[in-house]
Amino acid sequence: MNRSIALRAFKITIPVLFGYLAIGIPFGLLVVKAGYPWWLAPVMSILMYAGAGQYMAIGLFSAGASLSTLLVTTLLVNIRHIIYGLSLINPFKGTGRWKPYLIFALTDETYALMTGCEPPPGSDPGSFYGLVALFDHLYWITGTVIGAVVGTLIPFPLEGIDFALTALFVVLLMDQLQKRENRMSAVIGICCGIAALLAFGPGHMLIAALAMGIACLALFHGAVSRGESRERAES
Repeated sequence: MNRSIALRAFKITIPVLFGYLAIGIPFGLLVVKAGYPWWLAPVMSILMYAGAGQYMAIGLFSAGASLSTLLVTTLLVNIRHIIYGLSLINPFKGTGRWKPYLIFALTDETYALMTGCEPPPGSDPGSFYGLVALFDHLYWITGTVIGAVVGTLIPFPLEGIDFALTALFVVLLMDQLQKRENRMSAVIGICCGIAALLAFGPGHMLIAALAMGIACLALFHGAVSRGESRERAES
């Protein structure tokens, strides 16, 4: 493994490192507070690795929900990942043995990083994207273990920890906005989110916002492509 690829992947994932520690530790605390053994936190983080889905799962477990309810709810919460996967078909070509893990380890934060960076020139895309995903996964596991262990030793209040995930998304958005080509996508996403919130309310806006965002981005991409084709034809 080229050390320079690993170093670049690590530097790119530093924002996620602090973000995942900030939201992983509260998850570990939540597991212990719900009455489960500390080791359930890392087991879920290794095998499930769903972020918000893990928070939701602990609540459903505590409420005595059935396994079928948990599976359907998790699918609905994470159905946006289907859209993520479609947009990564081309970048994931040629990733070889890394591809199954890349599909499994695709989170919101990892997706934001992968769409905002490219492999170093001459490097193996599979190794680069795989290390980005692996580093993020390790950060999440580490955060949940710290929270679970600390939760067994020290009583800890949980008020306000739900804002940590929002703060992480804000940091990732600011990082992407530094690149001029990403700004229009951000504006479209914000506008679609506001429109979906006003039309459907906070409890039902996610799918609507995704659908509107994809449609707007497709139209925008088509308009840009047609403009570039006309410029080439005129030249």
